Amino acid sequence: MEETKKSLLDDSFTSAMTLTNSGVPQVPDRYVLPSAQRPALGSSIGTRDDTTLPVIDLSLLHQPLLRSRAIHEINMACKEFGFFQVINHGIPSSVVKDALDAATQFFDLPVEEKMLLVSSNVHQPVRYGTSINHSTDKVHYWRDFIKHYSHPLSKWIEMWPSNPPCYKTSSGYFLESSSIDAFLDIYPSIDPDKVGKYAEATHLLNKQLLEAISESLGLEKNYLQEQNEEGSQVIAVNCYPSCPEPEVTLGMPPHSDFGSLTILLQSSEGLQIMDSNKNWVCVPYIEGALIVQLGDQVEVMSNGIYKSVIHRVTVNKHVKMLSFASLHSLPRR
Repeated sequence: MEETKKSLLDDSFTSAMTLTNSGVPQVPDRYVLPSAQRPALGSSIGTRDDTTLPVIDLSLLHQPLLRSRAIHEINMACKEFGFFQVINHGIPSSVVKDALDAATQFFDLPVEEKMLLVSSNVHQPVRYGTSINHSTDKVHYWRDFIKHYSHPLSKWIEMWPSNPPCYKTSSGYFLESSSIDAFLDIYPSIDPDKVGKYAEATHLLNKQLLEAISESLGLEKNYLQEQNEEGSQVIAVNCYPSCPEPEVTLGMPPHSDFGSLTILLQSSEGLQIMDSNKNWVCVPYIEGALIVQLGDQVEVMSNGIYKSVIHRVTVNKHVKMLSFASLHSLPRR
């Protein structure tokens, strides 16, 4: 681990946030994409803003007379886009806000603090980095991130960042404290375990979504229940700082997710998905909504009836975007 950190530092590891904070007038050459791969922001060529993307009210799933309507909407969205947004999903707005607040505090930490978690090993349970993999990327992306395993939470949370203090609960501290209230008496401005609460909430939401997707394929709703509990969850917390030249680079390259479902929270607009005509469609920001993206495992499980969605992330000249990607995968057998 120490050798990995040293090699990254020797390779002039520089985060996107450091570049933004330094006021660079243009992106370094390593971030500049070939012309054909650039996002063409502000141009109608290859992008569409007039496509109506599905938004599904998940509260209908809990209403016996309306559940079939929600299942049908999920079926249509999975067939056409491999993507939909959900409202009334059951995760309190306070949990969402707290998670974004913890992410903001983490990325605002001094570089030296974040570098304690840096690694080029993609299998590291907790990994801070920039781009996709700074040590191997030929073209870099305007993104910093912290990734960590999240299910089962009790197995992994002790490895998560302990700074900022609100990022996770310190179990060692609570062995000495009688309650969370006692912790808050000492640190009244801190709500412990902000990211842990969000991880647990998205794990439960993923279970609900897999049940609905199973039903939409004509299967029993509990068809994937055992596999889901045996599967994995990785939380990728992403920071896309404001970028001096957003038209020549991307925050993330075009890709599909290999797992079953990704539940995405973004603080502002930036995500684009590819439609069936190979056009890029901007995903609008909807206050309080979460984004659901189908991964490769669902495409395989459905025998190609449902499609995993190809997506990318654009960056903005004036706005920093944060996102939480909760990546869920079924066990490989």
